[in-house]
Amino acid sequence: MEIREVTAADWAAIWPFQQKIVAAGETYTYPRDLDEDRAREMWMLRAPGHTVVAVDETGAVLGTAKMNPNHMGGASHIASASFMVAPEHGGRGVGRALGEYALRWARAEGYRAMQFNAVVETNTRAVALWRSLGFEVLGTLPEGFLHPEKGYVGLHIMHRKL
Repeated sequence: MEIREVTAADWAAIWPFQQKIVAAGETYTYPRDLDEDRAREMWMLRAPGHTVVAVDETGAVLGTAKMNPNHMGGASHIASASFMVAPEHGGRGVGRALGEYALRWARAEGYRAMQFNAVVETNTRAVALWRSLGFEVLGTLPEGFLHPEKGYVGLHIMHRKL
């Protein structure tokens, strides 16, 4: 697997799985009816943000990540990131590879830490992955997320020093 900077041409491969993941409403705080133009604007970042894709040997997009400052001004030294793996490629290490890439990128850019603001607590695979990469749960916003099947569940704030 190769991780490389996203190109405009990659969007055609990202949007179908992003739309499916967002519409499911289980893991992202995005509106479930997010339209393609807004999704592209939110995901395809310009500097100081950075968006990448993970591709296989044929060039097929397996997943994607976007990295950016978590806040502006005096808090701009903390990075954040978001990740999506095409469901048919789950369990193949794509999320871990993207997570490791994001941490390397943030260090190289001079960030002091990485924080995820809203990790849905029922997304146990993601929580376990981030913990295995050194993140800890700083706190949980009780009932911060309305899951379509489980009702109101918590949103973790996860953090890792770089």
